[in-house]
Amino acid sequence: MKAVLVMDSPLGALQLTAEEDGLTALSFLDDAKPPTADDTPLLQRAREQLQAYFSGDAITFDLPLRPQGTPFQQTVWRALQTVPYGQTISYALLAQRLGLPASHARAVGAAVGRNPLLIIVPCHRIIGHDGRLTGYAAGLPRKQALLDLERAA
Repeated sequence: MKAVLVMDSPLGALQLTAEEDGLTALSFLDDAKPPTADDTPLLQRAREQLQAYFSGDAITFDLPLRPQGTPFQQTVWRALQTVPYGQTISYALLAQRLGLPASHARAVGAAVGRNPLLIIVPCHRIIGHDGRLTGYAAGLPRKQALLDLERAA
């Protein structure tokens, strides 16, 4: 059974979607929606952990995740979870961590761009090889704000 929670955050409304066995999606809503909740223990935990994150606590999310994607995307998304809070790496370095040549940075970038669990699977920590912010499904201003939040903690 699918459950949905919409919550406020400092960067706009967030929508979390869960199945019985884990979170399947977290995205920003550009159209304001009032907070709502399917009152499940998993969504309650997710909300609490996200609130702690936005309060500046350097947390590691401890939630069961069930994003839907190809095996390659799943591998990239697991690798994203190894990038420490407050740090950034390039797409090329992420490719190398996966045992791929740096020339596969675009393929890795495409998988990063399809991450359905923003923030919790921290794709915002991946930057261009020259240190520039590149691509973020929720927009570069939000990516910068998330990085600033983590660096200030």
